[in-house]
Amino acid sequence: MSPQDIAAGIATAFRAACRAELDALKVGNVHRHGAGHGMEVAHFERAADAAAPHIAAVGARVGARIERAVDASLAAAGLNTNLGIVLLCAPLAFAAESAGPAPTDERLRARLRAALDGLDMEDAAATFRAITHANPGGLGRATEHDVTGPVRIGLVEAMGLAAARDSIARQFVTGFADIFEFGLPRLRALADAPAEARTEAVHLGFMAAFPDSHIARKSGIGIAEAVRAEAAALLPRIDFRAPDATRHAALLPFDVSLKARGLNPGTSADLTVATLFTDLLTGGSLRP
Repeated sequence: MSPQDIAAGIATAFRAACRAELDALKVGNVHRHGAGHGMEVAHFERAADAAAPHIAAVGARVGARIERAVDASLAAAGLNTNLGIVLLCAPLAFAAESAGPAPTDERLRARLRAALDGLDMEDAAATFRAITHANPGGLGRATEHDVTGPVRIGLVEAMGLAAARDSIARQFVTGFADIFEFGLPRLRALADAPAEARTEAVHLGFMAAFPDSHIARKSGIGIAEAVRAEAAALLPRIDFRAPDATRHAALLPFDVSLKARGLNPGTSADLTVATLFTDLLTGGSLRP
């Protein structure tokens, strides 16, 4: 298989993961069953299409993929829809480029660890520029190693400084542990359920397991923990093998409530896309 064929497969998997996430009723987020937070599905679709070729660019470094994908997404959608998705998926795509077609989870994760170990100051500078361009809500300023200032440390070291409070940063220092050890097993445990239901299960599972970083940045850790507890209380009440109407009757009130409160569990959605993307890269059952 040529490098161009591999890149095309990675780009296809990225688009498919983004669309599968939009198809599901992910409580508090934008999805085909309801807009929210001033955004619609079309914004995310345009951003995914614009980002895909940069995520899968043959031979490009991780930082370059992030910066180009974010800039293309912003130009296409007119607002930040996918910074977290790009931050997570660019290293996965870089690893998949050398892992061979449909690699095992173990092989992909080994390649991912090598990719993370190889990140340099150039990757950090490109990633910091992308974050600054996207200007995510609630980012604020750091007293040292701020993303808007000169780059003095590597990307993984910078992510390590934020890992305790940010779930996306944590992936860079744990080899994407939450994706491989939580998201993928949860997705695959429901192999007999519809794809939309499996995505809902992964998303609500992330919400119930970890205070959402996006909510914490914008509204504080106390509110993020309260939302996590709400998700944890709802999770055992959902039969993810039930018909759409049954699942959605239980999910929709929480969706409406979160949006009415202006609470967007965006990081849980980002982790969900990364889980779906990883599954597709390894030849999982969601593969298009």
